[in-house]
Amino acid sequence: MPSSSVSYLWRDRDAPKGFRTGVSLHSHTNQSRETLDFLANFGNQFPVMRPLLSRLERRAEQIHGVHIDYAASYWTPPMTPKLAFDLEMRQIEKLGLAPMVSITDHDTIKAPMLLRTVPSARQIPVSLEWSAPYGGAQAFHLGVHNLPSARAAEWMATLEEFTAHPSDARLTEILAALHREANVLVIFNHPLWDLYLIGKEKHQFLVNEFLQKNGAFLHALEVNGLRNWDENRAVRRLAEKWNMLLISGGDRHGVEPNANVNLTNATSFTEFVHEVRRERRSNVLFLPQYAEPWKHRILQSTIDAIRHYPEFPQGSRSWDDRVFHPDATGIVRPLSELWPNGSAPRLISAGLALVQLMGQGLVAGGLRLAWSDSNQLRLALGEHEF
Repeated sequence: MPSSSVSYLWRDRDAPKGFRTGVSLHSHTNQSRETLDFLANFGNQFPVMRPLLSRLERRAEQIHGVHIDYAASYWTPPMTPKLAFDLEMRQIEKLGLAPMVSITDHDTIKAPMLLRTVPSARQIPVSLEWSAPYGGAQAFHLGVHNLPSARAAEWMATLEEFTAHPSDARLTEILAALHREANVLVIFNHPLWDLYLIGKEKHQFLVNEFLQKNGAFLHALEVNGLRNWDENRAVRRLAEKWNMLLISGGDRHGVEPNANVNLTNATSFTEFVHEVRRERRSNVLFLPQYAEPWKHRILQSTIDAIRHYPEFPQGSRSWDDRVFHPDATGIVRPLSELWPNGSAPRLISAGLALVQLMGQGLVAGGLRLAWSDSNQLRLALGEHEF
């Protein structure tokens, strides 16, 4: 039987005691290409922004001849692999634990391969978050951790080939092959997040169908540090239904470290994998930032994405160096190279200033209060768990 425990540092300051190691799973660096669909979703979630976004879309086409294509565009998180690695390390060390960090950028292993040239990060596992198409209109995000170094490039070619030519039967074959790699850990990330907006019922149907076909090759379901309480409680029920482990996954994209980690006595990542796969044990610890109102944390993550970081390396400092869009000829370039006069239009600058204002001072405090309800408060005080 699987043994999953979930603890909360704000309830129990001694939760890390008795463990040797903290494991940070599922975080992103500037090597990760992130969809720009969040802009449209942000406009839907905060209606005051929707007219501004619509006006920007019209002006781009009318004045500059550029049709805003969210599907062909992407942004990259601000932190370089080393900055992201150090951020996660420091948080775990403050808990009095030895740190392990597995970085999972979308569909690439560039970050861990770069980090392996750095002495302090030489033991980092080769990992990624694989966007695996399923069921025609859907894709599931799978954390694939600790690929064998000698065959990592070969595995990436296999995953990329499948993404280009998907079939549900072939997906099962690949997951079975990954499962045969004794030191690889495969996690179903944020399984109940309807990321592609196909509808809650259809999404849940596909999740259960996917688990029926492939659950034997998946090693845990993720409780996600950037998803809300209700969704994570539903993931816990899903794990009980399918007799699966729960595992942490912070899903950090900005500069706030992961909101949860795994606690273990393993001394290597491979040993941790064996604890999860063979012993079927997982100890998840949620950190204080998770008790903040969810909408406020999403806003802060958005602000992190558009903030200027003068201390970061060139190419990661300005938000418009980190956002990419096709030019009039279809070549994808950073926005900083696409502005007609060399700088962002005033309307865009004003919109970004409004978003940043929402995260500052009295405005942020008022929004945090408005987004906190009695149920969230009880959860934050530890009266309920998921």
